[in-house]
Amino acid sequence: MGDESEAPAGKDVEMQLAQIYIPSAGQRLGLVDDGRIVDLTAAEPSLGSFLDLLEAAGGKAAVVKEIAAVAAAKADSGEVFSYHEFDRAPADDEPHLLMPVHAPEVWGFGVTYKRSAEARDADVAKTMDSSASIYDRVYHSDRPECFFKATPPRCVGPHGPIGIRSDSELTATEPELAYVLGAEREIVGYTICNDVSAWDLERDNPLYLPQSKIFSGCCALGPVITLAAGGPDPYDLEITCRIIRGGEPLYEDSTNSGRIGRTFEELNEYLYRDNPVPVGTVVSTGTGIMVPNEHNLIPGDVVEIGIEGIGVLSNPAVRLGKLK
Repeated sequence: MGDESEAPAGKDVEMQLAQIYIPSAGQRLGLVDDGRIVDLTAAEPSLGSFLDLLEAAGGKAAVVKEIAAVAAAKADSGEVFSYHEFDRAPADDEPHLLMPVHAPEVWGFGVTYKRSAEARDADVAKTMDSSASIYDRVYHSDRPECFFKATPPRCVGPHGPIGIRSDSELTATEPELAYVLGAEREIVGYTICNDVSAWDLERDNPLYLPQSKIFSGCCALGPVITLAAGGPDPYDLEITCRIIRGGEPLYEDSTNSGRIGRTFEELNEYLYRDNPVPVGTVVSTGTGIMVPNEHNLIPGDVVEIGIEGIGVLSNPAVRLGKLK
């Protein structure tokens, strides 16, 4: 990946956590600090995952940070690794990064950025006369667009393959800031989500949205979780997206999370309404980067999404096979 593969870091970042895989030990929870990963599981065996940490903390953001700090202080030098050693494609015989949380559910919100509403309406207007302004209406309405996105088997972590539906000719990346929920609607941390979507299905008919959004490899998460306690301002983060094709940059764009048209409290209000939301759920907050149609994903493309204060999430695209 070049320079962008550097370990997530920044002067405003208080604490970052990752889930890692070590061939001789399996999944571990790690603290990412200054290009290093401290094995928290080795120091505190009960903390085998981010969900274990959330449970130990009662889902409270401040307690999550406190427990992680205590475990890190107990770790010895033999439990510290180089981040770069793990920043690679996943393989059973190699150390690598896992998705930072195996979220019991992933939910998404759409049309939260004005740019997204305008772009989607323009595309839908070309194919559907009656729905030309549905996205703009959602952008301005009190009720946001909310949809179920994924379960753990449909998600991948850093360098894991994202899917292109076998029945889609226009599958695109949607780079998004996501947050992890603790108890009582509290946000405990932030990560990156690649909300991979089959745009042609949704544009053919909005009722096809679930098929557009939910499939194998439809959601990439990572590379780390930046804890909310002491972390950066989530409404002022630079978000970048780059697509690499054949080893060369094909597309690049950026936005800022401050351009989002809704607060996370608004999103949570509708997510939790008459809906039991498990602790550890990931919420993806919508995209402000609309990739042009001509840059739809093809097999072999690599998508790199960077968010200030979190890091860079990189994933290759693969074509999914039709069921026999």
